[in-house]
Amino acid sequence: MPRDYVERILKARVYDVARETSLDPAPRLSRRLNNKVLLKREDLQPVFSFKVRGAYNKIYGLTEQQRAQGVIASSAGNHAQGVALAANRLGVKALIVMPKTTPRIKVEAVRDLGAEIVLHGSSYDDARMHADELARERGMVFVPPFDDPDVIAGQGTVALEILRQHGSDIHAIFVAVGGGGLIAGIAAYVKSLWPAIRIIGVEPDDAPSMHRSLAAGERVTLDHVGIFADGVAVKQVGIEPFRIAQQCVDEVLLVSTDEICAAIKDIYEDTRSIAEPAGALGVAGLKRYVEREGIVGATLVAVDGGANVNFDRLRHIAERAQLGERREALLAVTIPERPGSLQEFCHAIGARSITEFNYRYAKPGDAHIFVGVELRDVDSDRAALLKGLVDRGYPVVDMTDNEMAKIHIRYMVGGRSGSAGEELLYRLNFPERPGALLRFLTHMGEHWNISLFHYRNHGADYGRVLIGVQVPREEREAFQSFLSEIGYDYVEESNNPAYDLFLN
Repeated sequence: MPRDYVERILKARVYDVARETSLDPAPRLSRRLNNKVLLKREDLQPVFSFKVRGAYNKIYGLTEQQRAQGVIASSAGNHAQGVALAANRLGVKALIVMPKTTPRIKVEAVRDLGAEIVLHGSSYDDARMHADELARERGMVFVPPFDDPDVIAGQGTVALEILRQHGSDIHAIFVAVGGGGLIAGIAAYVKSLWPAIRIIGVEPDDAPSMHRSLAAGERVTLDHVGIFADGVAVKQVGIEPFRIAQQCVDEVLLVSTDEICAAIKDIYEDTRSIAEPAGALGVAGLKRYVEREGIVGATLVAVDGGANVNFDRLRHIAERAQLGERREALLAVTIPERPGSLQEFCHAIGARSITEFNYRYAKPGDAHIFVGVELRDVDSDRAALLKGLVDRGYPVVDMTDNEMAKIHIRYMVGGRSGSAGEELLYRLNFPERPGALLRFLTHMGEHWNISLFHYRNHGADYGRVLIGVQVPREEREAFQSFLSEIGYDYVEESNNPAYDLFLN
């Protein structure tokens, strides 16, 4: 047990810039989950994130000579703001390297704090490598975002406050995990004093770096990470955070994008504040844990880690939140193409609210409709709805968990082509930066014809693209090579039932 961190945390210098944040009750969420849910409000820090704690503690501990050299950091945003504020307060020059995909609100916030900014690469790891190069060239001191004892100790003051504010009768504390600095500091402090309190990490299911590392018994490097929760989009956890996690973290839970969006909504309904995706991971994991364990009457703490979210991203979050709560079903239903059939279908739906209804006449015979239906009591109502439709003779395909349907198909119903032979369908993520589409088309050249193209972006770091390409069978191996070379994440959707029902 890393007990030396207790002393480090008690001596950490953070309150020159950070504040002791409140541990607020979440009454609505508590009633719904039949547990006492408390939110540690790190979104209320001066830079709207806990990161200022570790950054200030690290920079404060530098020698005068090191401060004179200036500091440099790599970050997707929150650590950058923490370093910029800390350096500004201490009169130290700061240079921040940020991925080009960093939300604009975070870039502007860092600039407002007086730091020099360099945008480089499309991920944290790209920015980190470039920051290392610049640090060597300019002789600046690198301030790590998580893999450093002083940074970990600064973040650990969150745990010091939680235990002082509530005491030891906490069943579990839920903490977002990116590089691991926050959970390492919290776990080291809590487990040294109250080992019965469970420390549970939470990661997006498309960025499970700590989850896989703990399972493997060694640090694992992920090939790709999803960046919806950009604050935790890290391919490999830190050496020191992993060492502490092996000893002090009870488990790491994985949650989906929809669950994260639902957690953002939960936090808003109880606090009227809007968490960023990474900031809401603790609540998403807490809900998953309660559902899995069936626990009632316990005190559960979730760290609300930050509130730096682009405003234009809220539309996407709101859209996915109801799916994350499992209070909406998305269905593809085949109905007869004749007068009165839509009315009959609405009778079959019953008194449920219809959230979305997409249909376009195509040809005589059967018609396919894409419908969203509000559910009353989650899974049981979804099952009853599906059974009721099937019993009435309607062919139904449940699209609620179909990513392509949720992102693209619902906006494209009615668009068919009868002449796009040998078409393959792919869903891709384009880096949201100038030239991404042109680069794709330039590499593709004039070898294959694009027969379908749909692009969506809601202020996220990647644009979601659905593309149909006519590829003769003898050229499919060459097309696969092209996709591999271009380097964008992709999923083939040619066999997705939503494609056959609405587009093919």
